[in-house]
Amino acid sequence: MSNLLGGFLSNESTFGRLMARIWVLVAANILFVLCTVPVLTIGPGLAALHFTILKMLRGDIDLNPFTTFWQGFKTNFKQAATAWIVLLALAVAIRLEWFWCGQFGGVFLLFRNGLAAIALAAFIIGLYMFPTMAAFRASLKELIKDSVFFAFRKPLYLIVVLFFSVFPMVLTFSDIQLLPLYAFIWVTCGFSLVCLVTDSLLLKEYRPYLPNVDEYGNML
Repeated sequence: MSNLLGGFLSNESTFGRLMARIWVLVAANILFVLCTVPVLTIGPGLAALHFTILKMLRGDIDLNPFTTFWQGFKTNFKQAATAWIVLLALAVAIRLEWFWCGQFGGVFLLFRNGLAAIALAAFIIGLYMFPTMAAFRASLKELIKDSVFFAFRKPLYLIVVLFFSVFPMVLTFSDIQLLPLYAFIWVTCGFSLVCLVTDSLLLKEYRPYLPNVDEYGNML
């Protein structure tokens, strides 16, 4: 009986692997939430979250979420912080231009179409930038090109990534009465679950360009 229970609870069992992954998701999510407190570290925190999830998906069953998250945070800090600040500045600029176009009215309202297109393109690049940054070592310029490449290589994947990145947030604020429940989910595992879904798709695109690993995440 003890041998049976020990086998069921071991890290090699299906249950053990499942619990190990849940632990990684929860721990990495909480670490990312802490990174959102100083707004400027959201970018590095997002890159670190993707770094941790991608490592887990590639088979690293002995993954320590704290050391892995810190490794991803430290390795990508400069690029991720730069990319995040640029995206924030662009978002502020677009919002201001949108406001002034509305104030002037007339033909200036047509400029809103261009602003919307720029905002959508920047949003898509941002969605792909941080997981791509977590997966590959490259310059920021090359990462932007790679993000565009992976985003539009398979439009169906792009639609799924957009859906799971936007719909949960829309759902969160659709019912104020359930906001405390949604907030609890986001703090404990929400961001990690979104990354898990999107990174599972993106890893299929990344895999041909990544070094081969075995089922335990060890490089072959």
